[in-house]
Amino acid sequence: MIQIYNRKTKKYDIEQVAGGKLLDTLYTTGRGRLGLELLVKRKLYSALTGFFCDRKISRKTIKGFADKFSIDINECENKLEDFNSFNDFFARKMKPSARKFDKVREKLLSPGDGRLQALENIDKEKLLQIKGMTYSLSELLQDEKLAEEYNGGTYLILRLCPVDYHRFHFFDSGKCMETHKIKGKYYSVNPVALKKIPELFCRNKREYSIFKTDNFGEVLFIEVGATSVGSIIQTYTPGEHVSRGDEKGFFKFGGSTVLLIFKKNMVKIDEDIIQQTGEGFETRVLAGDIIGNCIEKRTK
Repeated sequence: MIQIYNRKTKKYDIEQVAGGKLLDTLYTTGRGRLGLELLVKRKLYSALTGFFCDRKISRKTIKGFADKFSIDINECENKLEDFNSFNDFFARKMKPSARKFDKVREKLLSPGDGRLQALENIDKEKLLQIKGMTYSLSELLQDEKLAEEYNGGTYLILRLCPVDYHRFHFFDSGKCMETHKIKGKYYSVNPVALKKIPELFCRNKREYSIFKTDNFGEVLFIEVGATSVGSIIQTYTPGEHVSRGDEKGFFKFGGSTVLLIFKKNMVKIDEDIIQQTGEGFETRVLAGDIIGNCIEKRTK
């Protein structure tokens, strides 16, 4: 059972996990771990899943999935019958009114829907994965010099579940540079897996770029793939100026994670998110939600 903090009710909701029983079997039993190592973490499994989800026949699964997980189709740009495949539905676009991005420069906004944790004054050699497990930023980026620039900064982990809206957005105006791609495995990013697989984010397929924001300095924008995520699709153009709320990209089917890393003394995260992280809980957020502020007003 995974409890998620609800900022509106100030209570904890129980997360609906797609394939929850299978995840428990794969990551907590001997037989399951064997299947995990032989097949699930490998590209072939995700490629086959992605192949099916791209086919027209997969449209038959959309309505049942949406009904089971209470997905509000009225928020989507398209009607249910207009989706060409399950992946088409999975990477659905929202109506502008469904995800609004505040234009106030000092406000830090969530780049996407998901479950958020925030860590301040990070040690680049000991980033927290889950209690008792750490990994280094240099290993995550495979770049020691770049990692050093973010020592003592602020680290945001936004975990997306299969039921979530899977497009991610620019949380500020600025210019995002080219994407660096790092090959890796396809472990789940569910808390069940995070407890069992050391340095999971460093093992999984991931991509990162430096986002030169107008109000928060240079921020590392990292996307991590996971089980069944055959593709991380970048839709932005490197080096072009972007506005708050502009789309950066999207994930195809599966759970996934967006990581943001800010340099020291650039941002202050809302206290309730920091408190919940300290107590071991994630906080539910939507794209465009206010989650913090820049420490001092910046001018171009």
